[in-house]
This record gives sequence, structure tokens and C-alpha cells, in this order.
Amino acid sequence: MYSQTIIGAEEVFAATCGEGCGRRRRRRGVPVPPVTRDANGNNSSRFLPANLEQADAENGNVSGNVNANNVVAGPNKNIRAKSLDRGTSADFNANRRASTGRVPLDNVKMPTREHALQVRSRRLMRELQEVRKHKDGVFEVDLVEDNLYEWNVKLYKVDPDSEFYQDMQEMGIEFVLLNLTFPENFPFSPPFMRVLTPKIENGYVMDGGAICMELLTPKGWSSAYTVEAIILQFSASLVKGKGRINRKTKKKDTYTRSHAEASFRNVVKTHEKYGWVTPPAGDG
Repeated sequence: MYSQTIIGAEEVFAATCGEGCGRRRRRRGVPVPPVTRDANGNNSSRFLPANLEQADAENGNVSGNVNANNVVAGPNKNIRAKSLDRGTSADFNANRRASTGRVPLDNVKMPTREHALQVRSRRLMRELQEVRKHKDGVFEVDLVEDNLYEWNVKLYKVDPDSEFYQDMQEMGIEFVLLNLTFPENFPFSPPFMRVLTPKIENGYVMDGGAICMELLTPKGWSSAYTVEAIILQFSASLVKGKGRINRKTKKKDTYTRSHAEASFRNVVKTHEKYGWVTPPAGDG
């Protein structure tokens, strides 16, 4: 059935792992079993049942059937099977935590709504304190009816060389009034920001007072962004987009929240489909 051509250990390792590997293994004193090759020259000895049983016995593995007492029934009777039973999932997780120092994912608790609200409150309190420390006169913040989760922001300063600044001076407008509302999962979701007054054309201000800025969208937002950064970015985009104050505003044309929300949803859908265009480096 098998040819009985036996070749030495040196040839075996030169043919399989290379001469260097063979030499290293011989120096360590590991016995090298002879190799039997079949008529096609293939190594057939490694697949013989006798060789498998011998290798299993030397390595402490199981060859044969395991009975109810977890003992091998077969030629290797004295070898006790290695149990694959890891106990309960709690035992396994405890062992894994002890060995790796990490908490298993299935033990990680999802944050509750109360925890999310606490995170939002702490973050907004800290930001409010930081904003009120600034006395540079660029903008100021007021809480809407003492509600920590809704802010009115008065933006006083924009680029003095811009047309928008000239419109403010000519029309006697002291500031741009913005409204920000913070969702329950802030700062992991962006606030909703819109313009209240005055009525602005262009400058990335959309219908209803919605603002077209990537960082205000769920995909463009980062929890590292601060309210101050948002306001300053809006001031820059207002000038970059060549915003102008509408001089023919009628009372019925004032901004509303519902209109702004609908307009913002359309903006997000449009940019999700076509992407955001990055201006050339020379344009700022």
C-alpha cells in the first residue's frame, strides 16, 4: 500500500522547513520520526493512524474516544482528556478579565437616559462658564427662560472689511441673534442652530434661518467641538458665503423654527447624496 522508502531526518527538514530549521531542531534534541513516501513521492507517514496516536500521546492530546469520566477510551487509556468546558459564562468572563485586565463586551452596560442627561448638563455648565469668562465682545450668551439646554447667542463682530459688516453699520443692527438647542445626547450629537434676526441672504443661511455647515450635521459633528468654535465658524462662513442683510424684510418673512428644521433636513439629505464641496486653499 505504501512504499517503504525511508529517508533520513536531515533530508526531511531540508525538504520541508529548510536546512536551518532542521539543524535548529536537531540541536534541541527533538527526535525526528522517519518519513514514508508513497509511489507519488508524497509524505504519507504523517497521516498513518499509528503516527497520529503517538504524536497525540507525546503532546498530551486526546486520540480516541472520551467516556463520561473524561478519560480516553482506546489505545491511550492513561491520558486524561483536556476538558473544553469553561464553566458558566460568568466564570469565563471572570477568568478573561483576570487574564487580560479588560471587561468583556457582554458585561458593558449601555448608558441610561439619566446618565446621558447628566453628561449634557455637566458639559453645558462648563461651556457656559468658559464663554462668560471672555470679555472680548465678539459674542455673548443668554439662557432662554433660564433653560440650560437652549441658548440665545448675540454675535456682535464679523469681519469689518466684509459687506455684511457694512450692512450692519448702515442699518443700525448691533448683532446677529442665533438660537441653539442641545439634544439629550449632546455632546455626542450636534446642537441645532438657526438665525433669528436679521433676515440674511446667502452666507450659508438657508430658508427659515437654518445654517448650512457640515459640522452641524450628525456625520460632520465631533464631541470635541465647543459652542465657541461653532459661533466663530458661523461668523467666518457668513463672510465667506458673501452674506448680506435683506433690506426688504416683511413681518411675514420672519424666521420660524419649523421652517428652519425642514430646511435643515433638506440640506442634510442633499449633502449626504452629493457630498460637501471643499473650497480651494486660496479661498481660505
